[in-house]
Amino acid sequence: MQKFVYNEEKLLNWEIKCVREPDVEAIFIGLFMYRNGTPYDYESIKGITYYYNNIPRSELPSITGFLQERFGGKEMAKGERIFLKGSKEIYSSKDIAALAKSMEQQFKTKAIISLEFQDLSLEELKNAGLPEAKLLPIPGK
Repeated sequence: MQKFVYNEEKLLNWEIKCVREPDVEAIFIGLFMYRNGTPYDYESIKGITYYYNNIPRSELPSITGFLQERFGGKEMAKGERIFLKGSKEIYSSKDIAALAKSMEQQFKTKAIISLEFQDLSLEELKNAGLPEAKLLPIPGK
């Protein structure tokens, strides 16, 4: 991930799914950022958001604090999602990779990163260094 060189303006959203091993009980933390904001009721919230599954509520303050220390933002909760409204937005491969590694180390997880781009040509995807076997085409394009 750190070696990818893509046009950051074309990255629509990213997700880092941090899975605890063994994943028998589907224990994970998912961090994501949507360039155009994450829906919160009838408004879009800009900044990093995370969701959690089978994570004890007692761990949430440490996850939120860990992210706020690095990216700031005002904490807002909705269901199993925690929004860091106004937090620093990151889109570079190096920043996303560094966040994934720090989450792995801090919370003893294994990170899986997903990226979604808008209007990147096949040539741009290849030049970015993205693995062709993992590229999913958008139907109708």
